[in-house]
Amino acid sequence: MKRRKTQPVAGMGRDLSVRAHRQLIGYLGLLLPILLVLLAGLRPTAGLRAWKLLASVSAYYYTGAVGVFIGVLFALSLFLLSYRGYEGEWVDRLLGKIAGIAALGVPLFPTEPPLESLTPSWWIPVMLKLHLISATVLFVSFILFALWLFRKSRIARFRDRPKEKRTRDTICFFCGIAMILSMVWAGISSILRAPIFLPETIAIEAFAISWLTKGEAQLPLMRTARAVTSGLTK
Repeated sequence: MKRRKTQPVAGMGRDLSVRAHRQLIGYLGLLLPILLVLLAGLRPTAGLRAWKLLASVSAYYYTGAVGVFIGVLFALSLFLLSYRGYEGEWVDRLLGKIAGIAALGVPLFPTEPPLESLTPSWWIPVMLKLHLISATVLFVSFILFALWLFRKSRIARFRDRPKEKRTRDTICFFCGIAMILSMVWAGISSILRAPIFLPETIAIEAFAISWLTKGEAQLPLMRTARAVTSGLTK
């Protein structure tokens, strides 16, 4: 049985990153906030109330969910660094590498601890600045993927593109806008010393949805739905 070739996106080179690659990146982001809250609640940290949301996603580095926090970000970094995008589109690979390096910086330079008693002996204030820079670069990269690279096409006019392509482009567009608004929200909250867990989570989920959409994660569900519908109508 011959394997079906991947069709190139309208006007772009051969897709060197298979759907599964993009889906893995998306699923990692989708599950990250959920797993952090779940594990931190099941493995409470002295001084922190179990199941109470921390001020930021990054603060979970100092909880019982540290393994998931580091593991997911390192895995995400690996997938981003190996992301090849489309043949002839060097920007895909460059942005993937920038995002991959930034993803490494987030856990390697952890944010400030939620409690002074949880401060490691090796932590220094400059790590907070490096952490914020890494996180900002990472989210800016995700925004560029969603608003720009994922929506590229040889067909200039949006209305002339295939229906499925228009749907994916629209979802990615709104994901990019959601990430921008979430970053602004998080920035204002940081200035006001308010929690940023919610805007960070929204941004992470929006990034995940854009990658899952680009990876066409919905196709298996659509095939199943068609099969079920076909079976019912027979």
